[in-house]
Amino acid sequence: MTPPQIDVNADAGESFGRWLLGDEVGLFGFVSSANIACGHHAGDPATMRAAVQAARDAGVAVGAHPGYDDKVGFGRRAIAMSIEETVDSVVYQVGALAAIAASEGVSLRHVKPHGALMGAICRHAELAVGVAAGLGSAGFELPLMMAPTAALTAVRTAGHPVIPENAVDLDFDDDGINIIEPRPAAKDPDRVAETAVTVAGGRAMTVSGRSIEMPVRSVCVHGDRPNAVPIAAAVSRALTAAGFEIRPAAPWV
Repeated sequence: MTPPQIDVNADAGESFGRWLLGDEVGLFGFVSSANIACGHHAGDPATMRAAVQAARDAGVAVGAHPGYDDKVGFGRRAIAMSIEETVDSVVYQVGALAAIAASEGVSLRHVKPHGALMGAICRHAELAVGVAAGLGSAGFELPLMMAPTAALTAVRTAGHPVIPENAVDLDFDDDGINIIEPRPAAKDPDRVAETAVTVAGGRAMTVSGRSIEMPVRSVCVHGDRPNAVPIAAAVSRALTAAGFEIRPAAPWV
């Protein structure tokens, strides 16, 4: 019998210039996909290249991680933008990473919005469809990685590929969307690992105590959390022990 598959993704490439954030070499030993920041909420050309190289050398799939142009708030603050402005921003960021990745012999596998941009896309179907369509028209036939919401259903119904996912080191609201932490703190790796197994199995517990459906193909751990590597290691061990095969997710089309 073929074991169930789950992708473990992590945000990466979020250093900036001389300011370093996260241990990507350590993190990439326990994940199957990396979402690399594209220069707006974090990252810069050299950091992007280094993250692509590290992911490639670790055999980790590479995706783009565009966010709002908000380095001070690390992209976790909402910015009022039209759909057209948002699409242009996302295409701009994905294009930059795609070019750097191509020069390293790497093709992008997905696009995962970051922070407040992820929240906006998950809550607004018209925006989600607009971003997916904009990526396609720019030649990036890449799945959007996002929470399994009505917005994801709208993207899929419109004919665009998606990968349903959610972060397991964050809490969930009653809509199944992660609650953003402005400044991530260390968390108990075993508790996060328990959540990962539950979510990979298709359920999640919200902050109000409700058990809701969570049909994901990928779970996320955040690379900027102080103990991100121990968390990723615990998640990987727990998922493997639960019978899951960890590998990059195939998109829904």
